Amino acid sequence: MNGGGEALRRLTGTHEQPGSLRKYGQTLLKAKTGDFALGAVLPVLVLIVWQAAGDFGWISTFFLPTPLMIGAALRELAISGELTEHVGISLWRALTGFLLGGSLGLLFGLLTGYFRKAEQLLDPTLQMIRLVPHLAAAPLIILWFGFGETSKTLIIANGAFFPLYVHTYLGIRSVENKLFDVAKVLRFSPYKQLLRLIIPASLPNILLGLRLSLAVSWLGLVVAELIGSQSGIGFLINFAKQNSATEIIFVGVILFAVVGKLVDTFVRLLEAKLLRWRDSFEG
Repeated sequence: MNGGGEALRRLTGTHEQPGSLRKYGQTLLKAKTGDFALGAVLPVLVLIVWQAAGDFGWISTFFLPTPLMIGAALRELAISGELTEHVGISLWRALTGFLLGGSLGLLFGLLTGYFRKAEQLLDPTLQMIRLVPHLAAAPLIILWFGFGETSKTLIIANGAFFPLYVHTYLGIRSVENKLFDVAKVLRFSPYKQLLRLIIPASLPNILLGLRLSLAVSWLGLVVAELIGSQSGIGFLINFAKQNSATEIIFVGVILFAVVGKLVDTFVRLLEAKLLRWRDSFEG
């Protein structure tokens, strides 16, 4: 009997041995390390060729400074404390604008997706405004609110609003009707229906909207700081341009790219955790 139970446990995997768990963890770590190494091949090759081209005089280091020159400028900014100051200010602006625009986008998406009358009232106007490039509205926002923090926040919020609005709306409208029938049978209140049914079912679309909204917020930050700012990464780039410090311009561009990638990676990890129930193709 004990032997049969042990065989069943082996087949079902309900009680795995510590050695097999350790082996699985090692295999998973190797796979992740291999993926990272494969993804790093192209950037490393580009950096090597780039550095060699500068060292041998194939390119002008004034217009295209080498990676070592850019690294030296980055180190100098980090030691002086300017790097931390400007990155912190930019992150705060992006977060403030995203929270304002993203929360409004989520709210309006829920309203127009859940209530037909709200859709008829709000969606035509919002879709018309959506077709106006948010970067084209930046000069008008600055004209109205000046060059202070308010205009920067509104430029970022303007870009963050529509990705979350559109994907929240589409996510709710893609929920199957039979789920609403089940909710009626279970006598869910509208509030309970929203929390237990609508938001979980539309979560993939909402998270996609969140990811796009954060990306557009970061792009809006670039525009807001380049147009008029006395601090932030955009100001650093502008200041370097006026002083022909090309390597600092590259530092600013790299900072925008790295921080944007880190934010996007965070959302992807959040997406993977919240959507573990999905059986999706991974290649």
